[in-house]
Amino acid sequence: MTPDPNSLYGPLDPAPEAGWSQAPPRMGFFTDTSVCIGCKACEVACKEWNDVPTSGLDLLGMSYDNTGALTANSWRHVAFVEQPRPAGHRTPPFAGNPTDGSVSPASAAVAAGTGNPTGTDPGVPPGDPDAAARMAAGPEFLGMPGSQPPGRTGTADGRSDFRWLMMSDVCKHCTHAACLDVCPTGALFRTEFGTVVVQEDICNGCGYCIPACPYGVIDQRKGDGRAWKCTLCYDRIGAGKTPACAQACPTESIQYGPLEELRERAAARVATLHERGVPEARLYGHDADDGVGGDGAFFLLLDEPEVYGLPPDPVVTTRDLPKMWKRAGLAALAMAAAAVAAFVGGSS
Repeated sequence: MTPDPNSLYGPLDPAPEAGWSQAPPRMGFFTDTSVCIGCKACEVACKEWNDVPTSGLDLLGMSYDNTGALTANSWRHVAFVEQPRPAGHRTPPFAGNPTDGSVSPASAAVAAGTGNPTGTDPGVPPGDPDAAARMAAGPEFLGMPGSQPPGRTGTADGRSDFRWLMMSDVCKHCTHAACLDVCPTGALFRTEFGTVVVQEDICNGCGYCIPACPYGVIDQRKGDGRAWKCTLCYDRIGAGKTPACAQACPTESIQYGPLEELRERAAARVATLHERGVPEARLYGHDADDGVGGDGAFFLLLDEPEVYGLPPDPVVTTRDLPKMWKRAGLAALAMAAAAVAAFVGGSS
């Protein structure tokens, strides 16, 4: 989107802006949905580490998605989107595969009896530079069912007319976070890593932050009333550890690290997918010139943001507050001046 030239919100480093004089590099998430397999290991790890309560069994109609959305009790949400395969879509071939490219070299080696089906031996000698180059280039397949994972030429029933889009959604830890602007108690604060955290012992349950979030992330817990959301495992990253969801992800769909490094990695990944015949690959939330100044958690998508339940053009919901307060102040001064003039005129 084109940024508003009249907006006060521009690119910044949020931690120093919040008063951290010796802030470390900004940390965040890059979620590559092209390799998400919908296993929900991230959801489980998040609940286990952060002691997030269960939401109970809730069957949401014709879907494998049993959480439905980000809530106070679901800080990670794996979306399942079933759709017809786009025209011209194909599974990117595996590099170095002498066959048609629909089977990985490792799977071909296992089928020929020369590989290790446990995955500990990919069918190539240790230290093989070609194998190392393939691994460094990132996953060479779209890992969702219906998109021909390694070793298969189609889905279980041979169908190729649909695909699954899966995405592990999370709080975006916005550069310009409206939730911070409206919190009256200081329960929401910006950490030294540039992330946004709710202090549950200070939250008074006013709920102002909920409509302020442009992504609909924050939620109040029933029977509690306080606001809850992802903390990007503030306790873990403060100790030099990886957030629980990224640590548990078996395909490295969720990647954690310095935000600038993740952005470079994401741009390279998109370029690779485009070269391999996946033109619909695009990044979401990475642009510092968007309506929220860029996100601390951004995504590689394979379709429009709306398909995944994301707003196409998010904006800081409090972007007009400075102008509103200024106008209110001027109006108050004008009323006070008029009152004084009336009083002076009346007394004379």
